[in-house]
Formats: sequence, structure tokens, C-alpha cells
Amino acid sequence: MPKNVFAGQHALEQLGAILTADIKKAVIFTDKGVLSAGLTGIPEQILADKGIEYSIISEIPAEPSYLQAQEIVDRFKHEHADFIIAVGGGSVMDVAKLASILATDAYTVKDLLDNPLLAQKQVPSLMIPTTAGTGSEATPNSIVAVPEQELKVGIVNPAMIADYVILDGRLIKKLPKHIAAATGVDALCHAIECFTSAKANPFSDTFALEGLDLIMNNVIEACTNPEALEAKNKMLLGSFYAGVAITSSGTTAVHALSYPLGGKYHIPHGVSNAILLTPVMRFNEPAIQEHLARAYDRVVKDGNRELSAAEKSRFIISELERIVAVLEIPTSLKTFNVPESDLEGLVEAGMQVTRLLVNNMREVTPDDARKIYMEVL
Repeated sequence: MPKNVFAGQHALEQLGAILTADIKKAVIFTDKGVLSAGLTGIPEQILADKGIEYSIISEIPAEPSYLQAQEIVDRFKHEHADFIIAVGGGSVMDVAKLASILATDAYTVKDLLDNPLLAQKQVPSLMIPTTAGTGSEATPNSIVAVPEQELKVGIVNPAMIADYVILDGRLIKKLPKHIAAATGVDALCHAIECFTSAKANPFSDTFALEGLDLIMNNVIEACTNPEALEAKNKMLLGSFYAGVAITSSGTTAVHALSYPLGGKYHIPHGVSNAILLTPVMRFNEPAIQEHLARAYDRVVKDGNRELSAAEKSRFIISELERIVAVLEIPTSLKTFNVPESDLEGLVEAGMQVTRLLVNNMREVTPDDARKIYMEVL
């Protein structure tokens, strides 16, 4: 887990306490949208007040390829900085995490695709998420696209875990609804998948359940009401908790089958997960019914405790479906012009994501994957 986490109202001002006297130069990783929205303003002011030299790298694309990530890492090396501040969504934080372990020329991002554990932490890092979210601020994962395979791949190295995290609802206050919704459902997927993972354990369950509770009961309000700062702070915390659960447990077939959708068709990651969430949960339901019943007892505050496990399980799945519908996230690949003729390619690519498929409580065969994709084609 990250060593130091600051959350809640005015958490961003804690940056002043984080910036110690031995820090001479910092690099702020961000993207053009975050920069133009002025969200790096407070960190920049605090750095200036501290007399710390800093530069900004804002050319980080959404869902970058490993080659694009390498370009950013190479730029960072020339800055000779001794502190990293990432202000952005998952892509920004993922690239910043790679930079934190690739500050020397010993290894490249491509090398880590083959052997993620080669590199070690070189530069301390602070993650400030501007979505709630990917959970990247809590995980040792960095997701990059591999164009030649038309797939997205997760590089997992414990050295990439952030040294500091700041969760401040003000940073997601002006987030466009479609981005807030997609990233919010991504966090929802993290929580429910980790709780129903074959690798789930008492530690991951603690964070997955708390994250699920916070997310399911706040995601609609946080995404649809710009002034709902309390709900937004709860979403940031829930997203972080779900990220902690990823580190200890892991996502399952929702994420596994969504990776080809981002890799080949460039469908936003959260939208890909939203499309597959209900079909995969219905497929998994025979194997995870008791887990979903436990989730019901935790999440549904005025729920009927006398319902059977099957009824509670069905309610949770229907509630997941309702959240996606209310947030107006597409649920069909037709929206993205994915032809049915691509079905076999999707199945082949999805079945390659064995790192996540092994976490699924119910085995997913190629025929199972084919039927799930057909539901959303």
C-alpha cells in the first residue's frame, strides 16, 4: 500500500508537508485537459512557495501504448528530477509510475512487458487522482497498449506503488459527466470483481466491501451533481479502497474480456468494463451467489435481510445494471461500430488475458467468452 494517504476536505494543501527540504526538483505529470482545467494550480503554487524548481509534462495521451509511455519516460530522464507528482487519471498515473522505476537507462518499458520485476523505485512519487476512478494511485500496475497485439497489457511491479496519495474531491468537481461515469463504473468493477475473485482473502475483502459500499451508494450522485462534494470525496476513497483490493486480490473476467476492446477499438477502459459488467456477473452468478449476498447485506442499507441468497444476488446484479443505465453508459458494441465478423478475434484476444481469467471463480472457456461477447455485439 502507499505509505502516506491524505483524504478529504483540503487534503491537497497537505502537499506542503510532503515536500521536504531535500527535494530540489519535481516534475508534474498531467495531460492537456487537466492542465487547461487549472487542476495543477495548487500544486504549482505550493512548489513555488517552497522554492522548489519544477517542470510539467502534459503530453500524456489517454490509454498510451508502451512506445508512447517510453517517450514520456525518456523526457522525464532529461529533467533529472528527484520527485514525481502525477495529477490526472489512470493513464497519467500509470506513466508516472513507470517513470519512477525507469529513471535510469538500464531497462525500457518494452523490457518490462516481458519481465515486469526488472526495475526498482528510483524516484519517490505522489499520486493525485482527478477521476474516481481507476484506482491507479493505489496499485502496482501500469496499463499500456501493445499495438502489434491489439491488446492492453498490465505491467505489475510492487516498486511502482506510490509513496504518497492525495484524495481531494475538489479535483473531480468539474469532471465531465461521461468521464465521471465511465471511471466511476471502472471503480465499481474493481470492487465487485476483487470481492468475487478466486484470489479474494480477508484483507482484500475488507477493502473491496468498503469500496463497494462507498461506490454503489454515491456514484450516481457524484457523477450527476457537480456540487455533491461529499459524494465525490466518498467516491475517491471508494476508488482508492478498490485499488488496494486489486493489489491483494485482482480483477476477473470483466477486465480480461474488456482489454481487447480498448486495445483494438480504443473504447475507453471504463466504458469497456461497463459494457461487460452485467453479462459477466450473470455468467459468474452460479459461482459467486454467496459473495453477492454478502455484498447485498453490506451495501443495501434498508434491504430485506430475510431474502434468500439467490434473491440478494439477483438484486445486486440488477443494481449494477441500473447504475450503468442511469449514468447513460453504452452497453452495446454496436455503439462503437464493432462488427460481428470480429467475434473470433475478440475471443482469441480475450482468452490471452490469463493473468486475470485465472482469478474468475467460474472457468471461462472460449465458448463462454464467445457467448458473452455475442450478448454485447
